[in-house]
Amino acid sequence: MKFVSFEKNGNASYGLAKGDHVVDLGARFGANLPDLKAFITSRDWRALAETALVEDGDTLALYDVDLLPVIPNPGKVLCVALNYHDHVAEANAHLPEGRAVPKHPMMFARMAETLVGHNRDLIRPKVSTEFDYEAELLVVIGSPVPRYTKPEDALQYVFGYSALNEGSMRDYQFHTRQLTAGKNFYQSGGVGPWLVTTDEIPDPQKLTIEFRLNGQLLQSAHTKDMVFSVAQIISYISEWLPLAPGDMIGSGTMGGVGFTRKPPIFMRPGDKAEVAISSIGTLVNGIVDEQ
Repeated sequence: MKFVSFEKNGNASYGLAKGDHVVDLGARFGANLPDLKAFITSRDWRALAETALVEDGDTLALYDVDLLPVIPNPGKVLCVALNYHDHVAEANAHLPEGRAVPKHPMMFARMAETLVGHNRDLIRPKVSTEFDYEAELLVVIGSPVPRYTKPEDALQYVFGYSALNEGSMRDYQFHTRQLTAGKNFYQSGGVGPWLVTTDEIPDPQKLTIEFRLNGQLLQSAHTKDMVFSVAQIISYISEWLPLAPGDMIGSGTMGGVGFTRKPPIFMRPGDKAEVAISSIGTLVNGIVDEQ
């Protein structure tokens, strides 16, 4: 199943993507389950969704709605830095202090308001022109993750997967040793196009992921090349923080980012950025300057 969150005439809702249409689940269940985060916490979510698909009621054209990040209101958005070996290598070669392969996942937080949905524009701020791209697999938690969850048990708590362009202002990222500023500019990251359930992706380490800018392939990798698997990341987070339904995890980007290239390649107004992941689809975002 492919779930989406969207707006129609200024009203937020959620539903199931079915071809070129959306089955509006919010119109049917919104009184008790007002958003997709609430919906996926329901024990009966699959039966409710399957019934709605069969009855095919409250259907909207996909092109006629504005897609939001798959979970517009996550409790937490946690991201991993340096989680592909080729990205570690390019960072090590480019940065004066170098980078080693991490012994533990390097985690940082993003705020929900830094993200937009599929086919929405990412904003390049007035204070930076070093707007870099990062194609990533996004993980969405579906049920509470107990503390100290073992890696072999971790994937059972995942609801599904989506694509993430984890846009970064590189100059702000390197102002200090903290990543927060460069990773949290308003509406600088894209999420989508939809949330694909785990029955369609039983193993997140068997996916290909690519990034294209204006049709040019700049990043290409396989998720098996992660330093830490999705299961290991979830397990590590559970050692210090419980995860809840709707929480999102950016699992890190691969080599080929813009700031390590000579000359550097950054996203500019008028560009078209695409993150394509097998079994998920392609997230598309334009780039505009802040007004």
